[in-house]
Amino acid sequence: MLIEEIRKDISRLPKGSISEKHINGKTYYYQRWREDGQLREKYVPYGSLDTIREGIRERKELETELKAMTQKRTIDDYLFSSAIRIGDELKAFTSSVMRMRKRSLFSGLREFIYGDYPDKVLILYGLRRTGKTTMIRQLISEMTEADFSKTAYMQILPSCTLADISRDLHQLEKNGYKYVFIDEVTLLSDFIEGAALFSDIFASSGMKIVLSGTDSLGFMFAEDDELYDRCYMIHTTFIPYREFSFVLGIDSIDEYIRYGGTMSISGYDYNHGLVFRTKSSTDEYIDTAIARNIQHSLIGYQNGNHFRALEELFQKDELTSAINRVVEDMNHRFTIEVLTRDFISSDLSLSSKNLIKDRSNPNSILEEIDIKAVTERLRKMLEIRNSDEQTVEISDIHTREIKEYLEILDLIEEIDVVDIEGVKRKRIIFTQPGLRYAQVESLIKSLVEDNEMKQLSLIERKSILERIRNEVKGRMLEDIILLESKHAYPDCSVFVLQFAIGEFDMVIADSENCTCRIFEIKHSKEIHPSQYKHLIDPEKCRLTEHRFGTITGKYVLYRGTETVIDDIHYMNSEEYLKSLHD
Repeated sequence: MLIEEIRKDISRLPKGSISEKHINGKTYYYQRWREDGQLREKYVPYGSLDTIREGIRERKELETELKAMTQKRTIDDYLFSSAIRIGDELKAFTSSVMRMRKRSLFSGLREFIYGDYPDKVLILYGLRRTGKTTMIRQLISEMTEADFSKTAYMQILPSCTLADISRDLHQLEKNGYKYVFIDEVTLLSDFIEGAALFSDIFASSGMKIVLSGTDSLGFMFAEDDELYDRCYMIHTTFIPYREFSFVLGIDSIDEYIRYGGTMSISGYDYNHGLVFRTKSSTDEYIDTAIARNIQHSLIGYQNGNHFRALEELFQKDELTSAINRVVEDMNHRFTIEVLTRDFISSDLSLSSKNLIKDRSNPNSILEEIDIKAVTERLRKMLEIRNSDEQTVEISDIHTREIKEYLEILDLIEEIDVVDIEGVKRKRIIFTQPGLRYAQVESLIKSLVEDNEMKQLSLIERKSILERIRNEVKGRMLEDIILLESKHAYPDCSVFVLQFAIGEFDMVIADSENCTCRIFEIKHSKEIHPSQYKHLIDPEKCRLTEHRFGTITGKYVLYRGTETVIDDIHYMNSEEYLKSLHD
């Protein structure tokens, strides 16, 4: 009989003892027991006496048996507060991931488990669907039988407290368990203020503890507040193109633009389901994975006293919708910038000319439409829509603080846009391109289908929609390459360089060696001299070398095959991204 079954049987049996009282020559029987330090008694009718006595005797026997068992009980008899997987159950949990390809971050996880990191815990954190649990399962599936027998996987339940988990860990430690993976640890309401327990008590005694979860901000608070230098951190949110391509087996930059940012896409049999397939699924992801992440962390940090200016929105139960609105607003502004930039760079006009010149598929639709007027109308409609959708009053300080938390979550990063005269501004890039594309795609679709545009024919509207899509993809390709180049060259400056007329889409400047490389980035598969006209402009090159050093290479990154034309290196953008390493 297991301990928990014995406890249940004991709870059903009478406790204490039977006593007698003699009153006026009659004998009365009472059940007596202690409860909460008080002596209590209850009259027992003579007809129930034998049953009560037998129950008390049986209870005492079971209590004796329980005492003996608790002194020599095994891990299987212990009632854990968390959901624990060990042995055969753990093997079944990890078996299905053995053939999956691994993220590059996996090596850091393995190094921590088998390396020398005394008194430290590992924090594996990131937004939902970025491969945290899969990496843990992959690591466990590769363990030797000896290591596997000392491994436990703990899933935190909403009812758990830090004290509960401490008891569970003590029990695992007592039974020889060394490797413990604790998932969704930030569900503990007291995690941030008590996180040092894991390093100071258990890691210091030789346990290897991995804490994982989606509440990235909560982990950052815990690292700053409690763990200091006693943790080793691996952040999974950013998934570069090379990992998207390798892990999922999908060699397509367009697929990365549409769905990049999670491991939830059916490629090399990884996690199924497209998070960014629709506007509603994207909004749900922003709401649960991002907005509630921030709110939950702020509730648990410093007893909920660190909301700063966001306290007002939280008290009105509007913080989640405000975060959603800030994310959406950044993507709306991105769309406006793409539409506006067309007037400056004439990209839409160029696209129109290219369509007309296409000998295999001549098309005069865009020539017949006043592109500038249509695009301007779309831009104004978007600005009006932005204004109409302002259901929550969000001040500049609200926006600034929300963006700070989005940066901590690694959801957004900034890239410098530099004027040749030295003026700088920032361009916000989403590290999950699929999130941006889903919102922008939904937006431009609804704009083109708006009543304002119904005067154009269906074919005309479809042509405009496709052209804007291509412009958006082109701009997003620029952002992806800028972001990943920035990560790959931490000792260099990576930025957009603007001139009075025109720009270099990317400059990688090495100030130490006084050299730089200049790039144009195109979504096209075709080669055209207009693509590199700025790269061969003598004045632009002179100004660039004066400020950033000798130009050692001129490149056009595009979707075609590699070649060299007039000393301009045409490189395939997908191959370029796969060649980069953090």
